[in-house]
Amino acid sequence: MAFTMRAVKVPPSSASLEEARHRVFDFFRTACRSLPSVMEIYNLDDVVTISQLRSTISAQIRQNAHITNPKVIDMLLLKGEEELSNITEHAKQRHHIIGQYVVEQSGPHDKGSTKDPSTSEFLKNFYTSNYF
Repeated sequence: MAFTMRAVKVPPSSASLEEARHRVFDFFRTACRSLPSVMEIYNLDDVVTISQLRSTISAQIRQNAHITNPKVIDMLLLKGEEELSNITEHAKQRHHIIGQYVVEQSGPHDKGSTKDPSTSEFLKNFYTSNYF
């Protein structure tokens, strides 16, 4: 049972909140610089622009702006770097990228639907006719 494992280098932990903050900015710059190649790899020109993807990345980073523990920030950065690596290495398919970073940004289309499925006439008739 021989297998090779890729050498995983874990970055050093941030010593302070300020250092973690600088690492977040570096990650954001790296992610933004990789967007043109992501657009080319996944052929996203007809769906989204680079500026929309950039705003999606910044929105996801801002969701965690309340975190002040440097170790938690480092863990989130590691997850973000792994996600970016998966995207740039084409480990995801086009519909994954569109579903996670394009559609989620604008919100699901059926979000405003408040229809209760139990009040459908079809379902009421179905339930009454198929239960003994």
